[in-house]
Amino acid sequence: MTSQIDAAQIWLLSPELSVVLLSFLVLGLDLVTRRKTLVWAVAFFGLLVPLALTLSLPNTIILILSSIAYAWGERGIRAGDRARLRLGLAIAFILGLIFIIIQGIEWSNQPFGARDGAFGSLFYTITGFHGAHVVVGLLMNILVQIWAARGTFTRESHLAVTNAGMYWHFVDVVWLFVFASLYVSPRLG
Repeated sequence: MTSQIDAAQIWLLSPELSVVLLSFLVLGLDLVTRRKTLVWAVAFFGLLVPLALTLSLPNTIILILSSIAYAWGERGIRAGDRARLRLGLAIAFILGLIFIIIQGIEWSNQPFGARDGAFGSLFYTITGFHGAHVVVGLLMNILVQIWAARGTFTRESHLAVTNAGMYWHFVDVVWLFVFASLYVSPRLG
């Protein structure tokens, strides 16, 4: 049973990881060949302008806190505490929803669009794919919350909580790479 679960989890996460890595590779190659530099910044009106951290940094903290809340709730069901599971799931959901709302606000405030060169198209593709995966994670959270409200999970039986949690944590870790690559690395060069 364990090997089947592991294979299913790998099968679920492999396509997302492949898309993210391919996007970073294409973006990196474009920047190296065009600008002869690894600085990932936006060329807008002839100036190199790093992406603002005003929304993205708090948003990163919000997503990390959502992962902590989910893990806290999952530890609760492992101890047989259904109320803690439900509270942790609810907090993680609210924080994930806030992340998506802030991401939408950030998109609307960017000084470039998806058609403004390779960086613009890849920025919206990478953050858009990530946002779509956050939405999938939120839908999974709702489903797990419904099952939790029905009393489906016990200390011994909570595999759906664990699997949804692995997905949620994976989406969070991917965001840390997106954040480091798109928002932080231009400030290092």
